[in-house]
Amino acid sequence: MSDMFDLSGKTAIVTGGNGGIGLGIAKGLAKAGANIVVASRNEAKTEAALGDLRALGASAIGVTADVTDEASVAGAVGAATSEFGAVDILVNNAGIGIRKPPQEYTLDEWRQVVGVNLDGAFLCSREVYPHMKRAGGGKIINIGSMTSVFGSDWVASYSASKGGVVQLTKSLAVAWAADDIQVNAILPGWIHTDLTAPIRAQHGERYEYIRSRIPRGRWGEPDEMGGAAVFLASAASDYVTGVSLPVDGGYTSF
Repeated sequence: MSDMFDLSGKTAIVTGGNGGIGLGIAKGLAKAGANIVVASRNEAKTEAALGDLRALGASAIGVTADVTDEASVAGAVGAATSEFGAVDILVNNAGIGIRKPPQEYTLDEWRQVVGVNLDGAFLCSREVYPHMKRAGGGKIINIGSMTSVFGSDWVASYSASKGGVVQLTKSLAVAWAADDIQVNAILPGWIHTDLTAPIRAQHGERYEYIRSRIPRGRWGEPDEMGGAAVFLASAASDYVTGVSLPVDGGYTSF
């Protein structure tokens, strides 16, 4: 049974894999035996993440990539295939958010968030598709959000983009099922990351209200995303495609 979750010999690209949820997922995949390609913009942060991954025994490389730029995405995928010979798993995790009331967004701010979160997931998926098709299959994991399910008063652009990620996931799953490519999404709940740190530091009352709404009674940690990612990246999920899996301590069920 454990062989169903074995990723030995598989290669995973994790965008934004140098911190937070992305690194938590990369570590989970590494522990399952996968080679890891961390694709991100911050080279210093990537080097630190590679140290963590190699300490787990993983073969890991970093590539500098802007997921909103087609040439940059192509370069990242090319580096992965050059180093490891294939791309078996793609985790579209790179994401940003801008917190303010929707009426205060500029169009540039809106497009920046949607560009990274939604356009980036599309561009990276499109780029790995021919590699996965030639190989006879693959796994794509898109990182959505609990805001894919419900709205938010202060991150409208983020929630809209993450809602789009869920629909993109379903559409790619249908389009590429015949190629034996499974496309699924993970919807993280409230997780302690650099992105959410300002909530605890600057909005303590909101932080505590959120905590009180989580049935598990606490915020989640990045490493707790690893198990779901391993499942969706492994043979254990070969008949699972087009689904969105909340990993949120029960928040969206309450």
